[in-house]
Amino acid sequence: MLNSNVCKAAQEFMRRDDLPGWLVYDYRGSNPIFAQLVTPSGHVTRPAMLFVPAASPPRLLAHHVDAGKFADCGLELDVYSGRQSLIEGLRQMLPGGSRVAMEYSPQGALPRVSKVDAGTVELISSLGVTVESSADLMQYATQRWSHGQLEDHLRTAAKLGDIVNQAFAYAGSHLSDGVTEFQVAEFIRGRFQDEGLETPDGPIVAANEHASDPHYEPAAEGSSVIRPGDWMLIDLWARPGSRDSVYADITWVAYVGDAVPEQHQRIFDIVTGTRDAAVKYLEDSFNQGLSAQGWQVDDAARSYIDRQGYGDYFTHRLGHSIGREVHGDAVNLDGFETLDTRRIIPGVGFSIEPGIYLPEFGVRSEIDAYMSETGPIVTSPVQREVVRISPP
Repeated sequence: MLNSNVCKAAQEFMRRDDLPGWLVYDYRGSNPIFAQLVTPSGHVTRPAMLFVPAASPPRLLAHHVDAGKFADCGLELDVYSGRQSLIEGLRQMLPGGSRVAMEYSPQGALPRVSKVDAGTVELISSLGVTVESSADLMQYATQRWSHGQLEDHLRTAAKLGDIVNQAFAYAGSHLSDGVTEFQVAEFIRGRFQDEGLETPDGPIVAANEHASDPHYEPAAEGSSVIRPGDWMLIDLWARPGSRDSVYADITWVAYVGDAVPEQHQRIFDIVTGTRDAAVKYLEDSFNQGLSAQGWQVDDAARSYIDRQGYGDYFTHRLGHSIGREVHGDAVNLDGFETLDTRRIIPGVGFSIEPGIYLPEFGVRSEIDAYMSETGPIVTSPVQREVVRISPP
């Protein structure tokens, strides 16, 4: 079936931005955006191309052997068989001398957008059609949350806030048993199951120097025993077990003892100050009538850490898009790994998670945020103080 809501949103965007059409190419699942627009009745084995014009009904170009899989999709269907008929079908379908958007990013700058191989882009260009990036179009049409998804996300984020504090308490109550990072991770996975939440991986439970590895995950064998005087970082993400639900994703830190060491407290204060500076930048931009781009928020946060003298220890982007995948396809808060020029538009959710990673320990503070029609809102619990873990 054709997802008419996505197509209508895409046409609305294209008419507003004076873009003639969107060509969505897929070969054996290479472009997950295609699956958000069209659902065939079975396995498709050859390239398929959906053309969504700005002001007329969408058309699909599919191979003869796959045509039956699209027969009930409610689309105008064009069929090709050999290579030359594919090219001729494209020539007839696309507006010659015009422009189309595709899941392409110049020089691969935005990996979440780059779904189409270079050869296919060359083929379309050879027909006299200019290929532009669908970065903002794709985000607008497919990545904005529905009201129901936002409500689900808010409930999930609140549950994660409870679970992370329960996990710290679990570690404290089992210190005398030699509790390990892996056992705390297993406790969290059990709580996910209790709450009807799912995730394909994680969580991160990291003590001391392990917290300096942003994507450390403890294994059953060899994970650290948690002891008095240790630093702990827990990063956990999950979503309800329904097809259209979106993730929540947070990171909190704790110290096993009553008095947090001065250096740990200082780094925590810088990281949380950076997080709050990013939120303020978003709020100020919105209040000034500006639509902030992803790289600009990253730059504001990175400048804050630089001024504190720890810029070299902030080694990843500020935040990622959140959607049906924990790392979604909408705008990232990133001017470091990439230069994400996509706008932070109403309807998209994302993480804000600055970090400082020293050799002995790492600190990250991650919250979730959502851009509403009335401005940015923080959607997850916010850590204001280092959690103190005391033995029973």
